[in-house]
This record gives sequence, structure tokens and C-alpha cells, in this order.
Amino acid sequence: MTRLSNATLAQLDPHVSVPSYRRTALTPGMAHIGVGGFHRAHQAMYLDRLMEAGQAHDWGIVGIGVMPGDRRMQEALASQDYLYTLVVKHPNGVLEPRVIGSIIDYRYAPDDPEGVIEMLADPAIRIVSLTVTEGGYNVHPITGEFDLETADVLHDLEHPMAPRSSFGLVVAAIERRRDRGLAPFTVMSCDNIPGNGDVARRMFGAFAHARDPQLGQYLEAQVPFPNSMVDRITPVTTPADIEELHQRFDLEDAWPVICEPFTQWVLEDHFAMGRPALDDVGVQVVEDVEPYELMKLRLLNASHQAMCYLGYLAGYRYAHEVCQDPLFVEFLLGYMEDEGSPTLPEVPGVDLDQYRHTLIERFANPEIKDTLARLCAESSDRIPKWLVPVIRRQLEQGGALKRSATVVASWARYAEGVDEQGQPIAVVDRLKDQLTPIAASQHARPTAFIENRELFGSLAEAPRFVDAYVEALKRLQQQGARATLEALAADEARSQV
Repeated sequence: MTRLSNATLAQLDPHVSVPSYRRTALTPGMAHIGVGGFHRAHQAMYLDRLMEAGQAHDWGIVGIGVMPGDRRMQEALASQDYLYTLVVKHPNGVLEPRVIGSIIDYRYAPDDPEGVIEMLADPAIRIVSLTVTEGGYNVHPITGEFDLETADVLHDLEHPMAPRSSFGLVVAAIERRRDRGLAPFTVMSCDNIPGNGDVARRMFGAFAHARDPQLGQYLEAQVPFPNSMVDRITPVTTPADIEELHQRFDLEDAWPVICEPFTQWVLEDHFAMGRPALDDVGVQVVEDVEPYELMKLRLLNASHQAMCYLGYLAGYRYAHEVCQDPLFVEFLLGYMEDEGSPTLPEVPGVDLDQYRHTLIERFANPEIKDTLARLCAESSDRIPKWLVPVIRRQLEQGGALKRSATVVASWARYAEGVDEQGQPIAVVDRLKDQLTPIAASQHARPTAFIENRELFGSLAEAPRFVDAYVEALKRLQQQGARATLEALAADEARSQV
């Protein structure tokens, strides 16, 4: 068994691709907050491609961990010289392993916040990127503004030189660079939220204003926050994935990453101190990201929601199982064609019909083993951003919305916490304690779940949506997920006669 490290790269199985560039010659250029599976399958992979092509050797990535769970990642990567294996799993069973070398350091911020601030203040760091999840931007669920009352924010405002949050770290570094007469870095969000750069600008700006109004004005005027759209299905690494590397390639890796072959990154070209030549390795650098972003959020991400609750209730546990079932495929394509796509602006250079069918092929990849439980998690951060805008738009333009209403109803049914076989569901959501009792009450009051204005706004006052929702919820409760989709398909067929 060969343990992954700089010293062992030459000893690895020849089927494992390794960096040909000299990692000791890499210097930092980018810091990344939130080093998880997606960052390592996506952004770090693109930088590795560029480095392999002989470019960007001054753009090495320094990871930054802020959350308690990040310590484990820091320890795993540090133990193997910040190398890890990215395993692309093709639908035919072929594995394509590549050791990624673009991450050159990882700092766990709670151990040394001052050291992290000073590292970010170094003029060599020209981009600070983020994958902190949809919930990591501290947006107040009701007002939509920055939440100044969370414990970490209150601490960081009181102790600006010993921050706990990404906001405190980044803003302290921007202040330090300003005071030293240095240009600011670019803050680049890579999270799945509409207008991710715009959201980051508003949230970091609000924190900076709370610290010092002049600093807030400086940030808003001088720090770029480009928007981006990112896409690659990256399931959670399992013990079986680690063991497969052992067995197939005699490779010991503390935390490899598994992903699908498809990858996409659309990026707004708005940077303060330059950027790597990412367009040389397949990144689409554009003036306006929004059409691509909406396409992905309302087709791919919303379709994940369309499959996960219904699929779980029907007894499936993996995305590929759902997308090998013709009934579910018909439902997903129907949602994408008749409800999601009509809400989209023109997407330059994209054939939407081909994109929709490619999504089904991607979801059906049996090698990825993407769990429905993962897709069902944190619904309250996802449905309002990905699906509710589709429903609102379809209400405005008189478009179809029965499938979208069925998806919302399937979330409400899933939130009851018991599946169709009477087995408990481990609901994972920041609002679980609030939503579960509401879902339990909906047998008596069917609209209870959608009356939550924090999540659905005024949808409970839209009769066309409410009628479709209540009908779907009753079918789910009385007949089950599969029968609900069969009835919906029959209704759609009759409406077209």
C-alpha cells in the first residue's frame, strides 16, 4: 500500500495520473474558504489543469477552514502534503484517478486567526474564493439582509482582530491591506446561490459597515465580487470509495474525492489583481453569468429537489435509481420542459433540449451513487432559492406549475419524518424543529406548510398553486409517491387530448 505524499508520487500505479509540475515551485496566489469535496473536484481541479499546462504556478491555493468540522479536512490534507486523489467515475464503470496538486497549504483559522489575516493581507494573495454553502452567507431568512445578531458576528464585531467567521477574517484582511496601501483582493463566490457574487458583496459589505462605515464604503467601491455558475456532481466520499482506491490502485488516501465526468464553470471577468488563465482550461469567462446561473439553478438544482423527496418516499435511496425509472424521468423532463425552462432568459450557446437530456444522463450515472438523503438535506435553504422563483414566474405568466407544486408537496410530506413504510426519516435541515411540527399538522390543515411566509412568501394566497399543491399532498399522503406521479401523468395526458 502506497500512502499519498510528495515523496511517493513516482511510486503510484501508472493508471493514476500525477502532477508533472514541480509542486515545490508553486507559490500562493489564491486563498479558499470552505475546502470540501466540491471545491476539490472543481476549482482546485481547474487550477491543477492549468498548472499541468505550465501556467499559473504563482496561483497555488491556500485552504482556510473556519467551521469545527474543517479541522478534520486540514489534518487529512496536511498528512499527505495537501495532495488528494480526484476519481472521475464514468457510467461504464471506468475510473479515472488524478492526484491534484494545486492546494499547497491549509490553515485552520480558529488555531491562529491572526496568522490567517496576515496571510490574506499578503499582496501575493489576489483572490479569496468561497464555497461555504447556501446557508453560509448569513442572510436573515425573513428580511433578506445580513443578520447582525448571530453569535459569531457579534463576537467578530467585538473582537475584530480575533474573528471566528469568514466575514471577520476577510474584512480584517481587506482593512489591513487598505491601511498598508495595498490593492484589495477579489472575493470570488463559488456557491449555488443566485447572483452569488452580488450576495457576497452585500453580506460582506454589511459586515464591514457594521465594523466601520468608512471601511464598508471602501469595500463596496474597491473590492470586486464576480458572479459565477459552478456545476459538477460530487457526492460525499464514503469508506467504500477509500477502500476502492486501496483495492484498484494500491493507494492510501485519507480523503479522496469522487465526481462525475461533467464539469462546468461560468465566470464573470471582474478581478482587481488579475486572474489565472482559466479560459485556457475550459472555464467560460463571460460578461453576464445570470442566464447560465438561472439555467443551472432552475433545471439541475431544482430537478434534484424534484427527484429526491419523491424518490425517497417511493423507496429509492440513490439518484441513479430514480433516473433509471421511466415514470420519474417523464416527471423530471416534464418539469424542466414545461415549467423550469419557460422562466429562463436566452442562454447564449446552449441547446436547452440537449442540456435537459444531458442532465438525466448525468443523474442516471450508477457509479456516482449520489444519495437522495444528501439531496434532501437543507431543503429550507434550497427550495426557496431554486424552485419558488419558478412557481412565482409561472403564476405571473399563466404557465404550468402542477409539477412544481408536487415537488413542494413532496417536501412537506417528507418533512413529516416518516416514510411510506412507516420508517423514520432523518430530516436534516436548519429549520427541522420548526418544520416537523408544521408538517405533522397538515393532515388536519393541508396548507399549513406553505403558510410559512419565511419560505414561501405569499404562495399560500395564490389559488392556482394552492389547488395543485393540496391535491398533490393528499395523493402523497393517501396513495404514495408513485401513485401520485402516475395520476399526474394521466392528468397531463388527458389535458393534451
